[in-house]
Amino acid sequence: MKNPLLKTALLMLGVAALGFGARAQTAPAADTWTKKKAEKWFKKREWAKGLKLNVAESVDKLEFAKQYTANQATWDKAFAYFRDTNLDQLTPGKYPVDGENIFAAVTDNPTKDFDKTNWESHRKYIDMQYVVQGAEKIGVVPMAKATVIKPYEEARDVANYSAEGKLYEARPGTIYIFFPQDVHRPNIKVDGIEKDKKLVLKVRVAS
Repeated sequence: MKNPLLKTALLMLGVAALGFGARAQTAPAADTWTKKKAEKWFKKREWAKGLKLNVAESVDKLEFAKQYTANQATWDKAFAYFRDTNLDQLTPGKYPVDGENIFAAVTDNPTKDFDKTNWESHRKYIDMQYVVQGAEKIGVVPMAKATVIKPYEEARDVANYSAEGKLYEARPGTIYIFFPQDVHRPNIKVDGIEKDKKLVLKVRVAS
């Protein structure tokens, strides 16, 4: 090529294109997740950052992957809180973790008979529910299979439903995560166990 300026310009365009291609291949994108990719990502546990606790297999792994990708810094702080905090020594109350992005609520109360509990969902915050001591049952059902009986209250970030869902027994060692589309029913009594100490970490939904 006789024109050195043209040759230089083409070379620079080629380098830029290569750089863009590399970024496109490595940058995670929330809209590229599939159930298969999310399942593999979940099992690799890179999201745990050394956390020994488990996340329940019942979690919506596809939504988990999308939310984590869209808001990784916040999720990393949430898992770090579980990893680095002596949960047994936490007293009941609310604890700031990361401004309005994450906050913690600790309770130490009797659990309830099934008919004294409610199906609920949230829009602004994702629930990370963890039984520190004792046990309780938690129900979960997709929102599409639930019927609203009390419309959403923005101030409380909650709506209530009637539904029939699956019950899980929550005990120390496993975190249950509920996204906005997960209608859940916590605090249900387990036979022989009258109370539990529980941590609920609220993580702001990625916009």
